[in-house]
Amino acid sequence: MSAVRKWLVAGLLVVVPVAITVSVLQWIIGTLDRTLLILPESWQPDRFIGVHIPGLGVLLTLAILLLVGAAASNLVGKKLVTWGDALVARIPVVRSIYSSVKQVSDTLFSPGGNAFRKAVLVQWPRPDVWTIAFVTGSPGGEVSQYLPGDYVSVYVPTTPNPTGGYFVILRKTDCLELKMTVDEALKYVISMGVVVPGAPPLLNR
Repeated sequence: MSAVRKWLVAGLLVVVPVAITVSVLQWIIGTLDRTLLILPESWQPDRFIGVHIPGLGVLLTLAILLLVGAAASNLVGKKLVTWGDALVARIPVVRSIYSSVKQVSDTLFSPGGNAFRKAVLVQWPRPDVWTIAFVTGSPGGEVSQYLPGDYVSVYVPTTPNPTGGYFVILRKTDCLELKMTVDEALKYVISMGVVVPGAPPLLNR
């Protein structure tokens, strides 16, 4: 029975990651394939090929992103983006949504952004209980006026879904900076502490 249990665990360790990876890829490809719907009906690949080829939407999405990125990187493109931002800023309701989303995306994806560049250990949700958080910046504006001293803004993710979490402002001295990378820290959080950074794989233990 011990041998059967060992084989079963070894099989799960091999099959479960593969099954989850395939499922996630299928969802991503299926979602991006909807990009093909922006093409005219006569240009639809399924129409003139006669067979649905998964992944064409991924290629189209990458092509659109590359074209938009190339256009926005030159002088004319930057002026058009600035003009578009100014136009959206004049539209009520839309401007508040757009500006919030743009600030978050600029922080997360811009090369000079500081979000999720450092993993720290913090006491949460009470003293002597520790968890991993990610530094997102420093408090500013009116908030900083009420916080004398050196504070940092951190994001405390939930497990196993790190897209949900809490925004917390802590003293910098209360945050222990970790040597592990952000990717390693995310794996540690998502796995609920099972995948320990720097530890050997489970099969080798």
